[in-house]
Amino acid sequence: MRVFVAGGAGVLGRRLVPQLVARGHQVTATTTGTAKLGLLARLGAEAVVMDGLDASSVGEAVAQARPDVIVHQMTAISGKPDIKHFDRWFATTNRLRTEGTDHLLAAAEAIGVSDFVAQSYASWNGIREGGWVKTEEDPLDPTSTGKGAEAIRHLEAAVVGAGGTVLRYGAFYGPGATDDQVELVRKRQYPVVGNGRGHSSWVHLDDAASATVLAVEHRAKGVFNIVDDEPAPAGEWLPYLAACAGAKPPMRVPTWLARPLAGRTAVAMMTEGRGFSNAKAKRELGWQLRYPSWRQGFKEELA
Repeated sequence: MRVFVAGGAGVLGRRLVPQLVARGHQVTATTTGTAKLGLLARLGAEAVVMDGLDASSVGEAVAQARPDVIVHQMTAISGKPDIKHFDRWFATTNRLRTEGTDHLLAAAEAIGVSDFVAQSYASWNGIREGGWVKTEEDPLDPTSTGKGAEAIRHLEAAVVGAGGTVLRYGAFYGPGATDDQVELVRKRQYPVVGNGRGHSSWVHLDDAASATVLAVEHRAKGVFNIVDDEPAPAGEWLPYLAACAGAKPPMRVPTWLARPLAGRTAVAMMTEGRGFSNAKAKRELGWQLRYPSWRQGFKEELA
């Protein structure tokens, strides 16, 4: 198929494009400037510059590529993690998940493309009631009122409403995905908050990419959690990550102190977050993970 990957030069796009090419697909991949055109070409894609926040730029790029399917991987997450000021840190990504999604869907409709796959998120943001592990039938946390949560809700509603596919990826790790977090861990600036019982789900970039290829090839519809087999509490995965990174164990900070220092998002993630189940993706897409657990993946990536 002709596959249009918006955001092909991102950390996931760089793992996705080669997998699509290896499966025989013709890939057009976008980047926001000329600096990464050569990288995308080396990965086997036809590389184009596109501004995901400019409707004309998006419409022109999609029309010229004439794709059979559009894959939306546009984000702008870079620099030191700033969970306390989450909306500020994610400001451009939030726009890409709202305005950018709308531009891509409009471009798809203009040329009659019905297959559309978009990146969403599922790590600790499931509804904070009941069990610790959520399925696609469970809503994302409805009490989250920040712009990041609003952007994800917009993306999912728009894509599902258009008959497309939403892939709720767990927290990424792999080449280039967690360097900033690991640096904070090594500096002991990434503490366990409160009881550390809040669960997260992780996924290696290569497994996220392989699931995306399957979603494209199966012309899947609806929502899929793309996470590994082991949702885990922060009190388990964070000390293990520190050990794999050769760092001292993370400090522990009480909730009352963490709230003004790190913000509500960090406290919710560490104490109340919910993980996710990948049973549907395995069952309906035939997805098999190279890294079934973050335990194996962290160890190999940080060896």
